[in-house]
Amino acid sequence: MSTTTIEQAPAVALPPTSTFFQRFCRNRTAMVSAIILAIIVLAAIFAPYIAPHDPAKSSLRAILKPPGAVYWLGSDDLGRDVASRLIFASRLSLVASVQAVAIALVIGLPLGLIAGYVGGWIDTIISRFNDALMSFPALILAVVIVGLMGPSLSNAMTAIGLVYAPRIMRVVRGSTLSVREEVYIRAARAMGCGDIRIIALHVLPNVMGPLVVQATVLMGQALLAEAGLSFLGLGAQPPLASWGAMLGTAFPYMQQSPVPTIASGVVISVTVLCFNLIGDGIRDSVGRMRRAGD
Repeated sequence: MSTTTIEQAPAVALPPTSTFFQRFCRNRTAMVSAIILAIIVLAAIFAPYIAPHDPAKSSLRAILKPPGAVYWLGSDDLGRDVASRLIFASRLSLVASVQAVAIALVIGLPLGLIAGYVGGWIDTIISRFNDALMSFPALILAVVIVGLMGPSLSNAMTAIGLVYAPRIMRVVRGSTLSVREEVYIRAARAMGCGDIRIIALHVLPNVMGPLVVQATVLMGQALLAEAGLSFLGLGAQPPLASWGAMLGTAFPYMQQSPVPTIASGVVISVTVLCFNLIGDGIRDSVGRMRRAGD
């Protein structure tokens, strides 16, 4: 009786699954944007130490001065240093954007979870109201709300948060609808888990990826909306300075001294672009991580 030997195939080592941070770091555009944004945030934090002048100090002898050794980006119509005001204004603009997105999250996240998980007539009512709000132009709706509440930076950010809450709700609802029918959700129900526990432990962690992407993009949009409202005089009020308020103040003197207007516009554009590119990098990294885990 002959015996045959079966040779075992050599084990093939599977490549380790890269983490989200590793995938994000491979995206050079997103990484460069994150570094630039980090520099802007650090400049805002250490503004008193790096600003060359007092941002509120005016001088009648330095009105609309061109850029030079003393005033790096020139001076405004009151003789204040534009570079110092840009550095200090970054505090107000960035905090205002965070405030607006936080308000949008507080309103949109629970409504999206409830609409997507419960469904039925509750989903219908919330979704139709959400669609009605999204049918209005965001900036115009924000202007109307600020007009009713009164011009101030806090009211402007509240209005922007209310305007952007439907976008958060829509993203969370769509993600919840796809998650609630998964096998592990049914298994959790079969084990007797309550709806609140299922939402907190199983649904919410799985909608965080799209939510973080949407929140990052909305940070840039909120910054742009704040700049628009402040440019119109509905946002930051004197003596407070934001990038949009500086742009509105410098615009009438564009022909005499174009540098303050250009500097404010460039800073706003670069920051918004960084937020958008970081959001794209997060979206790509989360998508690749999901495909690798399938």
